Amino acid sequence: MKRPRQFTGSYTALVTPFRRGVVAFDELKKLVEFQIKAGIDGLIPVGTTGESPTVTHEEHLAIIASTIEAARGRVPVIAGTGSNSTQEAIDLSRAAVTAGADALLLVAPYYNRPTQEGLFQHFARIADVTDKPIILYSIPGRCGVEISVDVIARLRAKYPHVAHIKEAGGSVDRVDQIMQTLGDAVTVLSGDDSLTLPFMAVGAKGVISVASNYFPREVTQLTALALAGDYRRARILHRKLYPLFKTFFIESNPVPMKVALARLGIISSEEVRLPLCALSPVSRKTLLAALAAYRA
Repeated sequence: MKRPRQFTGSYTALVTPFRRGVVAFDELKKLVEFQIKAGIDGLIPVGTTGESPTVTHEEHLAIIASTIEAARGRVPVIAGTGSNSTQEAIDLSRAAVTAGADALLLVAPYYNRPTQEGLFQHFARIADVTDKPIILYSIPGRCGVEISVDVIARLRAKYPHVAHIKEAGGSVDRVDQIMQTLGDAVTVLSGDDSLTLPFMAVGAKGVISVASNYFPREVTQLTALALAGDYRRARILHRKLYPLFKTFFIESNPVPMKVALARLGIISSEEVRLPLCALSPVSRKTLLAALAAYRA
């Protein structure tokens, strides 16, 4: 098999800042700069954390273009272009490539729950229209379907640029199955911050992180330590970060993260779009206590 371009380390699934109902592009660029200065390995606009289900197509593409412009080639930009409509995913992917995206993140089709053959054909159709690296995204808790190891292997065998998967099924065993079947032919990236270190212990090469919106330097350090085999120091850092890894998901992502970033001054508003809504008072109290404990 042809060796794919490697994406290893820490990649931030960026929030999309809103202000009075519209995308705050100035604050998105501020967030990008914060990430790059902290040493992040790459950026991912308009994934689920970026509220891709509720931005318009025009906003979706403008967010990708704005992130690419702000990054200025300093780190890779991996555009979220997945959809439960194959044609929509193709259109978004083509437009992202035209805008200059370095790679594409493609979530499994959600709600319509295709068969494994349907999944294979969906991703194959997209892979047919671009040679940019594709990162598959398996998150059965949101999509109702898991991308099987067999489908990953079939896609990898046919398309050299389909060589990465964001694994968010919550199972170390599943990562081990992928590694046992495909070894170094596929790069696994954790989709759960709290499982980054366990996943890397069995062969994953990094994380697509929500938490790194808030502490990019620390998440980058965690993956760097694990990649270097320094699991003693990685465990110490993991245990420090773990309470916030969990608290950032006390309610639906990215609601708690936007509260945290607003407290940090990176964005000016906690605003999310319906059906997401403001963090409840009880959850806010828990989050602010965890943030204070981390900073103490």
